[in-house]
Amino acid sequence: MIRKNPSGDLPVIHESAFVDPTAIICGKVLIGENVFIGPYVVIRADEVDDSGNMEPISIGANSNIQDGVVIHSKSGARVKIGEHTSIAHRSIVHGPCVVGDNVFIGFNSVLFNCVVGKRCVVRHNSVVEGCELPDGFHIPSTTNIHADSDLSKIEQVGFREEDFSEDVAQTNINLVKGYKKLQNEF
Repeated sequence: MIRKNPSGDLPVIHESAFVDPTAIICGKVLIGENVFIGPYVVIRADEVDDSGNMEPISIGANSNIQDGVVIHSKSGARVKIGEHTSIAHRSIVHGPCVVGDNVFIGFNSVLFNCVVGKRCVVRHNSVVEGCELPDGFHIPSTTNIHADSDLSKIEQVGFREEDFSEDVAQTNINLVKGYKKLQNEF
């Protein structure tokens, strides 16, 4: 369902993107080329700041937002998802938040008030909150990263993790193409 927010903003969705019919995309949302939006995703840009303004939620080209993901933002703050980025099933991305290019966010993870650098891998059931994660970091499953975390103990993304991230992104680009061909059959 594509709908306006109370401020009257409508999502802008590139014609090459695929949005599952069960997804809810509301308000000031920008979805780039070849983006996959999976079943039961909710992307809601509807809150304003104290001045009545809001930044958009933007999803970069060739990214995928998988089943049950929720993306929202507090008080109109910016949420930016980079290009070739995968946000896996049932994750929550709550702004303010910036996620770089070529990032993988694992199942059930939570991002809040943070910056996740390019080529990072945040594995399943992890939390990144109130901090900036530099490029190329690998956050193991069930890890909580916050402003007081010692990042010197965090490993860099290895070839295996990088290959996995690229494979997930490419698989979802292929899904976009397949679902776009089927779109008239729904």
